[in-house]
Amino acid sequence: MRAILDIILIALDLYVWLLIAAAILSWLIAFNVVNTRNQFVAGVAEFLYKITEPALRPIRSLLPNFGGLDISPVILILIILLIQRIISYYIYPNVF
Repeated sequence: MRAILDIILIALDLYVWLLIAAAILSWLIAFNVVNTRNQFVAGVAEFLYKITEPALRPIRSLLPNFGGLDISPVILILIILLIQRIISYYIYPNVF
């Protein structure tokens, strides 16, 4: 059972890094640092969008409009960190 919890914790860590990469890439695209006509950049952007958007969409629907500021990745990262702490401190020690 601990192996399954370890896999869940690793997957959550990986998802946090994907969220950070998606946010940074969206900034780079918004400020025209990278060109989305490049196939590699477009492929990476599409992959990150498809991976992160299903989790971010419900959070965005609950948040008020902050203009051009999107804080949904920050909120999702905080939720993931909370889940990791709950698993690490309360569930993991009680599993044999």
